[in-house]
Amino acid sequence: MHILAISGSLRAESKNRALLEAAQLLAPEGTRIALDWSLAALPHFNPDLDTVDGATLPPAARRWRDRVGEADGVLISSPEYAHGIPGVLKNALDWLVSSTTFPGKPVALLGASTMSAYAPAQLREILTTMNARFVSEASLAVPIPGASASAAAIAADPELARMLRGALDAFVVAIEDRA
Repeated sequence: MHILAISGSLRAESKNRALLEAAQLLAPEGTRIALDWSLAALPHFNPDLDTVDGATLPPAARRWRDRVGEADGVLISSPEYAHGIPGVLKNALDWLVSSTTFPGKPVALLGASTMSAYAPAQLREILTTMNARFVSEASLAVPIPGASASAAAIAADPELARMLRGALDAFVVAIEDRA
């Protein structure tokens, strides 16, 4: 099974990035979680470039759609900025709106802060509008302590690892049920 993991944060030391890297370390057997850090390379979404024939689709947007299309599921971990999702994540999702491979795609949300309320709600709304298959039982906020945390520290923490493994197991089951 192939899960594509994307972070809504471009920060190198992001807790959301560390959370996805920890998910990679804790992935269930037979599951590969591929981290995708290409969101910064996507051009600003422009509907004029997203034509039916795809002739004007920018190469970075085409590669992004291909990576999402090849994945069995998408795992998103995003911070909340000013009560919303980061612009880079919204831009990436906009490039998927007219994609034929995204509708019905299983998607789970992780968050590295239990204080975020608006961004997860916005993501659920956006993903529902895009016809993603939102997997609520695999979505959770993980209370990562401190200003920064490493993937290894998250994976080594018994409670955090238990929570993350539970979400990943639920996501794999939901993806398998779709097949």
